[in-house]
Amino acid sequence: MHVNTFRNVAPLIIRKLSKTEQYVYSILLILAVSTACFVFSQYTGYHTAALLLLVTVSLIAMFGDIYPVILAAVLSALIWNFFFIPPLYTFHIGKSEDILMFLMYFVIALLNAVLTIKIRLIEKNAQIREEKEKFLQIYTNLLTSLSRELRNPIATIIGAADNLKNNSENPGISNTTGLVSEIASSSLRLNRYVDNMLVISQLESDTLVLSNNWCDINELAHKVTKRLKETEVKQHIDIEIADSLPYFFIDPVLMELVLNNLIHNAVNYTPSNTTITVRASCIIDQLVIIVEDEGNGFPGDLIYEVFNRDYRLNASLNGGAGLGLAVVKGIVESHRGTVSIRNKNEGGTMITLSIPAKISYNTDPKYEIER
Repeated sequence: MHVNTFRNVAPLIIRKLSKTEQYVYSILLILAVSTACFVFSQYTGYHTAALLLLVTVSLIAMFGDIYPVILAAVLSALIWNFFFIPPLYTFHIGKSEDILMFLMYFVIALLNAVLTIKIRLIEKNAQIREEKEKFLQIYTNLLTSLSRELRNPIATIIGAADNLKNNSENPGISNTTGLVSEIASSSLRLNRYVDNMLVISQLESDTLVLSNNWCDINELAHKVTKRLKETEVKQHIDIEIADSLPYFFIDPVLMELVLNNLIHNAVNYTPSNTTITVRASCIIDQLVIIVEDEGNGFPGDLIYEVFNRDYRLNASLNGGAGLGLAVVKGIVESHRGTVSIRNKNEGGTMITLSIPAKISYNTDPKYEIER
């Protein structure tokens, strides 16, 4: 393992230990290494024992707090003196060079412990600053994207509302219907933008929390489709989901956003009068959702880029901030699922989601024992 990776990962394990546990494990580790060195002392000599004990103190310093590390350094020096430096089993040191070596060992062990902990502190502070800068950059990007993408639907809503207000005395039925349709369509776009921004910010900051409940995918798909059809969708949307499909224990709100983004993405990038098909099935304890269209598909060299946050196939289309499929991927993965995309041989694109989930065939699943 790379040294930097080890430094980053190992302290995460040790920091879960209490101060008392750090004292205990530090003492036990020094005693274990000392015992091993003592057993083989006739082959290695006391200089090798000093080196191994110094390495042990260094390892403890990479993990523990300052006082357990100082204890380990002092304990190792005393053990090295008592059990390894002649004469043995006494704290008296016979040779002046051994006295100097013992003092050097003691100083080096303490300095090594203190400096290692200071380095850890510096790295921690640098990591905190880096995380703050990253969060600020994410916030700035999301705010910029949000302000840019909300401009069009808000302008449409305001314009349509003004027209309704100005023509309130003698409104034409067809004109009113068109204006109301514009308001509804723009409101849905506005709502989807906000939902996507909220979820992507939670995903990037690792704060997304699932609120799982029993979910009827069939009902959810028809709900999303009905809402989209009210915005003058020019494609045919077919829902091919069996009524016998079980309930799934997932987050219904997030799954609605997933279906909304998938179908809306297909609507955005396929010609009029083509068919968009939504399928769902249960394979063992996996929810499998497939959304396929009859469009032109994605460019072969870019097909796997569509899940990136900043990717958009055609910026001129009303496809939002390029967050839709990135949000889909994030939500599916937060459910421990997978998402894949491929171009069909006969034309069009197929996106497949697979999510492990508890299932229930009960019409009132909250009373059923979860499997």
